[in-house]
Amino acid sequence: MKTVLRNGRILAGEDFRDDVAVLVEDGVVSAVFDAGQAMQADAEVDLHGGWLMPGFIDVQVNGGGGVLFNNQTDVDALRAIMAGHRRFGTTGMLPTLISDDAAVMARAVQATRAAIAAGVPGILGIHLEGPYIAPARKGTHDAGKFRVPDADEVRMVTALDNGITLITLAPEQVPLATIRQMVANGAIVAAGHTAATYEQTRAGLDAGISGFTHLYNAMSPLQGREPGAVGAALEDAGSWCGVIVDGVHVHPASLRVALAAKPRGKVLLVTDAMPMVGSDSPAFELYGEVITAVDGVVRNAAGSLAGSALDMATAVRNTVSLLGLPLAEASRMASTYPAQFLDLGARYGRIAAGYAADFVLLDAQLQVQATWIAGQRD
Repeated sequence: MKTVLRNGRILAGEDFRDDVAVLVEDGVVSAVFDAGQAMQADAEVDLHGGWLMPGFIDVQVNGGGGVLFNNQTDVDALRAIMAGHRRFGTTGMLPTLISDDAAVMARAVQATRAAIAAGVPGILGIHLEGPYIAPARKGTHDAGKFRVPDADEVRMVTALDNGITLITLAPEQVPLATIRQMVANGAIVAAGHTAATYEQTRAGLDAGISGFTHLYNAMSPLQGREPGAVGAALEDAGSWCGVIVDGVHVHPASLRVALAAKPRGKVLLVTDAMPMVGSDSPAFELYGEVITAVDGVVRNAAGSLAGSALDMATAVRNTVSLLGLPLAEASRMASTYPAQFLDLGARYGRIAAGYAADFVLLDAQLQVQATWIAGQRD
């Protein structure tokens, strides 16, 4: 099956172009070619002048479509979460399990393995956010779940053999040898929910930490005499930083500072989304507590931010409107850079020959009109 996508502003290379078209064959981009060139194909799609960009990749998705991953650790849950987010341009994700018991974590890993094996569109792996984190920076996590993993648990949490595993931990809470073992087992390790000093964070980076989960939130701040985790993150040229651009979690000025400090390509958009994304219900249950979004802000009874009601298309729009970035760069922060963070940059995150045909089409108001995963339109 060969399909040509024409008559759009296509993010091919550094910027959008209206003089090219895209040929998709067997779920992969086989060519980006001159729009005036004739091309034999089985089908042709008119993009009606819309913005075609690589599908969004979200590495932090707690829930969607009315489902929280912690509450339902099975393949049906992952289908529902992915479907809830696909409406907003996400074509690849890491379903995220927040701090929980080892048995729940094991079920989540198995569900992710099964979903990928079954070909559930868009499931790229799993993100285990905790429970190896700091009580002082717990946010809405249940400190009663926190622990240091033993060798058996390290093997369990790194057992996913057909997808990506991302583990968020506090480097001051976990032995450096354990971090090294997680990385050796194939996991990507990020620092988050941490009260670490600059020196402790730096030691974690040296042990293999390669990212920071929702920069600024739930981590020791940058101060004049104590740079903290934030200072280490901003200083380190090699690590990636996820940011929640909803105008609530982080002040836009702080986000602009991060963009100025980090090398281009090292700041990526995440949603930290909860079940209300892609659902009509603003409420969900976490650790036995009913949590409701009020005016789009999700907090628990103690007043802590409890994830977000953000979708990735809104994050992209906010990056343009609040941070002043061009749409092309905002798009890369939602696709190219997350793919590179996950070491998937050779297959995902670009519209180029040899890349997965994962796209999102936005209209003039930057609202999602269509998505494709492996060439299949929603």
